[in-house]
Amino acid sequence: MLTAVCALLLAAPMAAAAGGPTVKVSESQAGTGGSVTVSGTGWRPHTLLMMLVCGQSSPSRGVIGGTNSCANADGRAVTTDANGSFGKQLPVAEPPVPCPCVVHVATVTGASADADAAFQVAGHPVKALPPASTGGRLSMLTDTRLDGSSGLLTWFGAPPSRTLVFTIGNAGTSTLKDPVFQVGTAHGVFAPEWDEQQWHGTLAPGKKAEVKLPVELSAGAHGDYAVSLRYDGKVLAEQPWGVGRPWGVTLFWLLLCVVVPAAVFRIGMAVVDRVRPPRAGGIRHRGVPRPVFRVPHLRAAPEPTPSAAATTSTLPWFTPDSGPGATGGRLSAPHDDSSTSPTAPTAPTTPTSPTTPTTPTTKGPT
Repeated sequence: MLTAVCALLLAAPMAAAAGGPTVKVSESQAGTGGSVTVSGTGWRPHTLLMMLVCGQSSPSRGVIGGTNSCANADGRAVTTDANGSFGKQLPVAEPPVPCPCVVHVATVTGASADADAAFQVAGHPVKALPPASTGGRLSMLTDTRLDGSSGLLTWFGAPPSRTLVFTIGNAGTSTLKDPVFQVGTAHGVFAPEWDEQQWHGTLAPGKKAEVKLPVELSAGAHGDYAVSLRYDGKVLAEQPWGVGRPWGVTLFWLLLCVVVPAAVFRIGMAVVDRVRPPRAGGIRHRGVPRPVFRVPHLRAAPEPTPSAAATTSTLPWFTPDSGPGATGGRLSAPHDDSSTSPTAPTAPTTPTSPTTPTTPTTKGPT
């Protein structure tokens, strides 16, 4: 009997998990400012969940407008226990779109899972849901992939962009025309932000087509992101995306921190050089003045005046012969003119008589 009881206790949570996650609210209607207790079972153990009040939704069709139809600012996070259950109070807030409303619970990390519980916000307007699509039944044929690469501008903080590529097929019996997809991007543990994108085309029953949807992040985004694809309230695929850090922005700020102080310093020095008074006893110089060394009582030597003797081309040790038959000169030993006083008078030379013959001097070898 004890074994049977243990088996029943273990089978209950396993059956709940096999049936999928469920959500319940303590009250079906409440006004803004109040709170309701949200509980759930059948979730993965130790999983982080996000609880939101969403408009234009129903438990059968899910959140039609995505998280843009939810009161995201008043959401609450909760973690399941070891059995995959949770219970926590959620403040009641008016969603940005009319009701019908639901309490939407979805996983934040790991495999995607969500569940909804009908709820009515008292005093909030109500509007009928848009008609459900009666076209073909869309199915995913291949896994999604992200095509593209980051350019030079992305290295300097430009928004990273990729193209989400996947193949769909029409498994219904009618033609599928211009389906509207929702592409969501999530960073870390945050809930994805959904953006509606319409694929323009017609898909006949039994046919397939390749779909390309652009995906773009905010400027300067970096880190681990997840790109999700949703159609008709159901998440079809999820693709991880690792975005590198824009190191060009960091390099720009480093250069700015070096260039700006240097420019301010140069401008400040120029202003100080303009406004400071001149130095006493001299002209103000922009640079460092050259040192001038002066020896007192020292004058430069005067340049020598050219004399008449300096202009004579005759050498001091060569005496030319005089007379009518002179053909050469006589060499004499050089003598020092410094012993002769420049002021002593010179005795007149006795002229040679023209009748006295001059003995010719024998010229030696040159």
